[in-house]
Amino acid sequence: MKASDLFVACLESEGVEYVFGVPGEENIDFLDSLSRSRIKFVLTRHEQSAGFMASTYGRLTGKTGVCLSTLGPGATNLVTAGAYAQLGAMPLLMITGQKPINSSKQGQFQIIDVVDMMAPITKRAKQVVSGSAIPSLVRNAFSLAEEERPGAVHLELPEDVAREEVGEGKPIKASARRRPVAEEKSILQACELLRSSRRPILLVGAGANRKRTSKMLRAFAEKQGIPFVTTQMGKGVIDERSELFLGNAALSDNDFPHRALACSDLILNVGHDVVEKPPFFMNSGERTVIHVNFVPAETDPVYFPQAEVIGDIANSVWQINERLEPQSHWDFDFALRTREAARRYREPLEADDRFPMLPQRLVALLREAMPHDGVLALDNGVYKLWFARDYPAVMPNTVLLDNALASMGAGLPSAIAAKLVDPGKKVVAVCGDGGFMMNSQDLETAVRLELDLVVLILNDSAYGMIRWKQEDMGFKDFGLTFGNPDFVSYAESYGAKGHRIEASEDLLPRLERCFEEGGVHVVDLPVDYSLNVKTLFEEIPEASREVG
Repeated sequence: MKASDLFVACLESEGVEYVFGVPGEENIDFLDSLSRSRIKFVLTRHEQSAGFMASTYGRLTGKTGVCLSTLGPGATNLVTAGAYAQLGAMPLLMITGQKPINSSKQGQFQIIDVVDMMAPITKRAKQVVSGSAIPSLVRNAFSLAEEERPGAVHLELPEDVAREEVGEGKPIKASARRRPVAEEKSILQACELLRSSRRPILLVGAGANRKRTSKMLRAFAEKQGIPFVTTQMGKGVIDERSELFLGNAALSDNDFPHRALACSDLILNVGHDVVEKPPFFMNSGERTVIHVNFVPAETDPVYFPQAEVIGDIANSVWQINERLEPQSHWDFDFALRTREAARRYREPLEADDRFPMLPQRLVALLREAMPHDGVLALDNGVYKLWFARDYPAVMPNTVLLDNALASMGAGLPSAIAAKLVDPGKKVVAVCGDGGFMMNSQDLETAVRLELDLVVLILNDSAYGMIRWKQEDMGFKDFGLTFGNPDFVSYAESYGAKGHRIEASEDLLPRLERCFEEGGVHVVDLPVDYSLNVKTLFEEIPEASREVG
């Protein structure tokens, strides 16, 4: 058995379903071994896309996603995806090739120190220097990637090590393991603080976006009746159609949920850490914060919780819920005012049929088109704020957005991975025109895989997020507009179906037709962001003041 065969056998032992990537000369042996495996190899058109796909696989399944590249430029193309997984707590293994380490006739051609390059953006980066070490290195890599807090790991497999004979090596099986649970004293302290509070509020972050945790948090909200706010990456953990839902902290401050948080005297902060954009800013003596997470809080000038419950989140929430009863002195009048004020502000914008379309109207129509378990994979742009704020997510991980690294270019690859994980679900990639073009070549991958997928391109011929910031800061409009291809013809050149929306009322029936027909559909939708500054920075803060 050669070392590459042993490596693939170790991946099979870990339950790997897919390897996403672009191979090169230095990992041909690995590719050959993979060709005889039950693992499916998904050839992508760019290594960054492969990394985004593998990261999203990890995010949705909790199991390590695996991606492959060669050395040098292939490895550097994985860096953004590695950082995306590391900051976003998605379990990811990056496997890269390398020139022979014992003897090479190519000098330093294409060689950079990939391991050192990966070290700052991963939990661990290691070179495989001996075929016999592969079973332990792979087992450790998967264990680290999935261990709380999940993230990225990297293994470099040089080509001479890959073809080395290793005899009858065997994978190392994963040991039985249970997550540690919080100590009883911390649970009791949290319960006492909640009992003594008058206006508690629940905040749900990214770390809570797991099936078991979602189940426990829904039971907690139902029993205790405490209103809740979500972060962008905590959307859908609790059904956001609930009367207890006060909104999403998509903006940094001054939105309706921030007013509700400001009215509270205690925040039960479940699953949030400071890698996500802060949903609130702490000030000394203002309110009590209880940090409930798998790992201790990372103290920050705006985040220094007074109490911590550290351990398996689902178990912690269950324990608190078992020991706590709703308190008669709890006062949630502020929550009712928040919800009603947000509704009155939102409804006229959602009904506005102007064209090009307002993002608020788009969000409302897409919610109408999508089933409860349908998945939105959002790229990064100003529209992400509107989806986070106004799209009521019903189930966990049905709105895939990144508010950690917040990289452009991830929308389409993430949607492809979501469809592979669960082919029966409706999946829509929502991309700005700028972000879409960064990895648009993987439309061909979606077509080749015969996926049913809708790609919605929000077309404003600009980098809209930065243009919005530029306007808000009073600078002149400069350096952020560009031309686009004909997206309909572009889609058709890849074998996808292209559509152009020319009136607001056309969008919903067109989406429904795309779902019915199947295949890959690209929808070009002109959007109007001209009200962003007015609605995000002027009207919302003013309207939210009525909350208190």
